[in-house]
Amino acid sequence: MKGRGCWETASLRSFCNAGCLNKFHKDDSGDEEPASQSDKSELHGPLKTLSSKLEDLSTCNELIAKHGAALQRSLSELENLRLPADSGEKIKAVNERATLFRITSNAMINACRDFLDLAESHSRKWQRLLQHEREQRIRLEETIEQLAKQHNSLERACRGAPGLAAGTASISSTAKAGSVQSTKGEASDEDEETEYFDAMEDAPAFITVTADPKHHRRSGSNLSGASEGHPEDWNLEDSVFESSNQSSYNESMGKDLLPRKRRRTRIPDKPNYSLNLWSIMKNCIGKELSKIPMPVNFNEPLSMLQRLTEDLEYHELLDKAVKCESSTEQMCFVAAFSVSSYSTTVHRTAKPFNPLLGETFELDRLEELGFRSLCEQVSHHPPAAAHHVYSRRGWTLWQEITIASKFRGKYLSIMPLGAIHLEFHSSGNHYVWRKVTSTVHNIIVGKLWIDQSGEIEIVNHKSKDKCQLKFTPYSYFSRDVPRKVTGVVSDADGKAHYVMSGTWDEKMECSKILHSSHGSTSTEGKQKTVYQTLSPKVLWRKYPLPENAENMYFFSELALTLNEPEERVAPTDSRLRPDQRLMESGRWDEANVEKQRLEEKQRAVRRRREAEAVEALEEGKDYEGYIPLWFERKVDAVTGELICVYKGGYWEAKDKQDWSVCPDIF
Repeated sequence: MKGRGCWETASLRSFCNAGCLNKFHKDDSGDEEPASQSDKSELHGPLKTLSSKLEDLSTCNELIAKHGAALQRSLSELENLRLPADSGEKIKAVNERATLFRITSNAMINACRDFLDLAESHSRKWQRLLQHEREQRIRLEETIEQLAKQHNSLERACRGAPGLAAGTASISSTAKAGSVQSTKGEASDEDEETEYFDAMEDAPAFITVTADPKHHRRSGSNLSGASEGHPEDWNLEDSVFESSNQSSYNESMGKDLLPRKRRRTRIPDKPNYSLNLWSIMKNCIGKELSKIPMPVNFNEPLSMLQRLTEDLEYHELLDKAVKCESSTEQMCFVAAFSVSSYSTTVHRTAKPFNPLLGETFELDRLEELGFRSLCEQVSHHPPAAAHHVYSRRGWTLWQEITIASKFRGKYLSIMPLGAIHLEFHSSGNHYVWRKVTSTVHNIIVGKLWIDQSGEIEIVNHKSKDKCQLKFTPYSYFSRDVPRKVTGVVSDADGKAHYVMSGTWDEKMECSKILHSSHGSTSTEGKQKTVYQTLSPKVLWRKYPLPENAENMYFFSELALTLNEPEERVAPTDSRLRPDQRLMESGRWDEANVEKQRLEEKQRAVRRRREAEAVEALEEGKDYEGYIPLWFERKVDAVTGELICVYKGGYWEAKDKQDWSVCPDIF
């Protein structure tokens, strides 16, 4: 045993001292190599070295386990010794095994250190390789764009030269060899404003080529064909689309309706309170946000019901959609409306108040803007709000939204669950869509910022038209503009009619598709679709924020009016919530005390309701549970889901000022 131990000791010493654990790091670190040498061998070398290091760690780990067990046995034998004569040999064996264990541990530590050094050095090289690949991709895209422009120039030259009509087919076939295939035998004029859209997940990648509208108006009869539609239709629609500019927005917001009530344009500035967020959040990782007791310091002076009502800030998009004769054209406005609701969130990092069960919020703008809205908190756990909007201009919107949220440590995910329904009275077009996920970043360290990501599918359940919208998540390595939104509007047969593009915090545009064709297959195995379109039309543009908005929670003009006191509202209205009112006035300490009182009052009501449920169960009776005041649960005929829909009675009660059915929640 002694000889075997000495051999292992010598082997381990040689293993540690010979520099075997360091030679790969010295030979293959690659810190000074140019980024242009980005072939596969340059990646395989570090990967092979890292695998070798992992094997070294595994070997050392096995030796530690082996000699550790032997050391324990030797120590046990030492304790059981009775004869002093044996103690010398046994102690010598213990020392030898302890030495083996120490050397093995050192080898393990050295291997770990070398592994970390190697990983760190090669991570820098891989970053340079990644940057090189990105630059290559950009150059390739620019080359593709240049090829498309050259192709269009050749087509124009071909059309302008007599006797060369037969050459068009050969030019088109030449384009097939590249990445962009233009319209065969048709005009595909392109200018410097040509826009290329990235691939959407789970959908074919597409590219748009902006055509010259003047040329297409001249040759529209040749372009349209049986399946593509007439470009002149776009001109007929211009009266609707062009009215979507900012000046028309202002008129639609009620400036053309008299009289219009003057509403407040500012609220008290936000106090400069400091609070340690980590002291509150550190024990809440993985929990539902609604179950975390939060002081008003992290809130804004609006409830979730009022935030839900803010979706109507750009309601005029729906007023314009009513006038559309084409269902696909109407879909464009609905899509722009679905995106516009996120524009209020870009700077709004504060948390809205969680509504109390039975809390309501009305926004009666029937005389000024043509619509009235009602929200009610219909469930507390999980928190759910029902919303109903009626517009005398020809549409009705309703939804029940449940907010699911998780605190992940560095960021907070907010997932709105539930479908949004929109129906136009005259046509019966019924649109349904769902919201995307909102993420609040830098919860613990750094400046808070919000991102929206995911996909929205809007379906017209009458005509079966669809719009697929993708909200691209922010990526440090992406060359796209932040907060990008892209999409395509298609009819029931899957034929694309419009391309949607823009950002969820600024504007949305749509471009009418004149022709679509299939391009080459990308490296990911997806086939690119080339859409030849007319120039984009701006459907929606965000209003500028009011002056001093940064000190007023970044509220928009509409948000500033939502908590403005009004007469004749229900006693359960969010405007009457005392803790929210105190917070808006800057009295945050009093607001926190009032918030605790309201929450304890709500918990007492819930305990009483639970006791009633137990009593009914013991007596064999049915217990209905909480019943909303102004909404009732029904199975939705379109989605098959059980949702709360407006059952009527609220506005009649307001006219009579009969609020006897309202509970005392404040």
